[in-house]
Amino acid sequence: MGLFGSSDNDAGQPDSSMKEVLDEMQALGLTPPWTISAQEARKQPTPADGAKQVMRKRGLDPSDDMGIATKDFEIPGPGGPIKARLYGKQDDQSSKPVVVYYHGGGWVIADLDVYDSSPRALAKATDCIFVSCHYRQAPEDKFPAAHEDAWAAYQWVVQNAGSFGGDPTKIAVMGESAGGNRAANVSIRARDEGIYQPLSQILVYPIADNDTNSPSYLENADAKPLNKPFMEWFIENVFDDASQTNDPRIKLVSADLRGLPPTTIIAAEIDPLRSEGHLLADRLEAAGVDVTYACYEGVTHEFFGMGLVVKDAAAAQAKVATRVKNALGLGVMAKLVDAVS
Repeated sequence: MGLFGSSDNDAGQPDSSMKEVLDEMQALGLTPPWTISAQEARKQPTPADGAKQVMRKRGLDPSDDMGIATKDFEIPGPGGPIKARLYGKQDDQSSKPVVVYYHGGGWVIADLDVYDSSPRALAKATDCIFVSCHYRQAPEDKFPAAHEDAWAAYQWVVQNAGSFGGDPTKIAVMGESAGGNRAANVSIRARDEGIYQPLSQILVYPIADNDTNSPSYLENADAKPLNKPFMEWFIENVFDDASQTNDPRIKLVSADLRGLPPTTIIAAEIDPLRSEGHLLADRLEAAGVDVTYACYEGVTHEFFGMGLVVKDAAAAQAKVATRVKNALGLGVMAKLVDAVS
């Protein structure tokens, strides 16, 4: 297991670029989401909005498509259509590997637009097609609605990859935060139901445990943008009863992790979820899974998609791109880069 940066040391302060993003988000008039309803919280400024403000101040265009074409469509789901978005290089007609991407938001907030930057940057960096998938959100649709939608979306991609230029023999899954949890659940269910299993899973600060008194929860009880009150608010909105968080679909660290695909876990130092991400990496390694764990100092939850303004986000994206290319057979050079990183 590769380890970069810190693991469970004392939490530090945001570095200058991360602080700039957080300050811009706050300047947009953020009301603490855990003090309002889910419907109101969905209208609040996001870390992505803060990053866009920083880009504008640096003379960058937040609407730059980076040479990546997108197409919005819908996938049939158990509770109705699932919104989805394809990402791929423009005017590219060749068959490409596919990454099924699940965005974050605690199963309550955010959408495809809020999490546009990660699949866009990685589609460019990997030469893969990314399929970003939305999901039913709580409190309107409680657990396990989001997990069922994630599974339905994955099955659809496996069965229909060829229809949008994807290679059905080369599929990976990826997710951020609650999306990282869903990505891992897809891999577990694919194993259990004997259907095509992803060749790789990328879990970016995944929700993997229900211990809200872990070292990183205590260190980052008041952190921004994610903290202990915010996570407790998610739990209140998503579950009928907090005891449901003992379900192995939530408490991944207690799930059967044997036989899962090579896994990359990205963590942030200033994040309540840091400890459980590290524990999940340990549990995966103990189960015989090939794991790379990388924790980046001076950054917070949600940093990953900010590659154009936060240095460590660019480094994390490069790490993930290399792992994806290795897993999906996209060249010897990727293996050489990974070997020396």
